Amino acid sequence: MKRQVPGLAETACDSRPEIPDGVFLVRVDGAQFRWHAHKPFYILRLSILEPSSSAGQSIVGRLYCTQKAIWKLGWFLRDFLYDPELLAHEQVDEKALPGLRGVVKISHTVINGISLINLDGFAPASQWEELSAAPVSSASRSNTEEASR
Repeated sequence: MKRQVPGLAETACDSRPEIPDGVFLVRVDGAQFRWHAHKPFYILRLSILEPSSSAGQSIVGRLYCTQKAIWKLGWFLRDFLYDPELLAHEQVDEKALPGLRGVVKISHTVINGISLINLDGFAPASQWEELSAAPVSSASRSNTEEASR
């Protein structure tokens, strides 16, 4: 039996506006480690601080902890000014991550029909003015890496 349910189609659409690819000044709102036999990862929940047109929106992404991908987790932790002593001891304290600020470059990809956000690059929050002035297309990973040096 089929029933007509007014308003149901609206719930199938994502009610949040899609965040465009680009560079954002963000604050870490939460981080949680997820164990997976082949690809353990951290789920990061970031709040956009700038640009003001996107302020308050959330970005949720993954940073993998495999041998091949650990460099990106280290890059994130260094540029977001994570505790250097914990980093030197190869420790990540999930309770120390909320509140950290930095710049993230994101892009979107679709895998098996699911839209995912890629965390493509990071830079210290002190570089926001410089990076936000650059056109999105020129803020490639290599440019972001140079800016973070």
